[in-house]
Amino acid sequence: MKKILFLYAALLTALMISSCKSEENTAKTTGVDNETIQTILSRKSVRSFTEQAIPAEYMEAMLKAAMAAPSGSNIQPWHFVVVTDKSQFGRIFEDNFNLKTFNSAAAVVVFCADTTVTRPPRNNPDGDPVTRPNGTWRDDMGACTENFLLAAESLGLGAVWTASYPDPVRFLTMKRELGLPDNFLPYCAVAVGYPASDEQPKDKWKPERIHYNQW
Repeated sequence: MKKILFLYAALLTALMISSCKSEENTAKTTGVDNETIQTILSRKSVRSFTEQAIPAEYMEAMLKAAMAAPSGSNIQPWHFVVVTDKSQFGRIFEDNFNLKTFNSAAAVVVFCADTTVTRPPRNNPDGDPVTRPNGTWRDDMGACTENFLLAAESLGLGAVWTASYPDPVRFLTMKRELGLPDNFLPYCAVAVGYPASDEQPKDKWKPERIHYNQW
């Protein structure tokens, strides 16, 4: 009898644990309890960092996330220059008003865009490749940058997106000092590292800006 009661108790405990896990999984995939949504809502611009270096696997994970972004016609115009040598920051970012922030970061990642695409003509897929302007590179780079920022947030890091293009005062120096090819532009620079303070995200939820079916 005791053995039967023990087995019944064990079975009941297992069912309770399974139920809790099921409820937990359901909570994570619905509404604001979803882990991905929480990461998005937690993202904030961080401008001061500790001296702790970023593990190489973390940087690779963030760059993988960046490259997973959507891209018009799957052109994927992005390239990245990861600058970790702080002695070079002043030379590369001398005209950027965020230089103080950059100097405290573990790394500054420059998001570089190929503004052209070389492919066969659309109406002749077997023809010779032709180089032409890529009209969607800005959209692609924006999505790519946001993916990087969200990956940083999910890893417990902080980051701040600093615009570069189309401000010539900023992007021309970076383009020159980084040795970018003619058809490449530095879209933005992202400082990243471990946050030095407990900065909080801004509440940007404005339901009055939502319109259904028409304005």
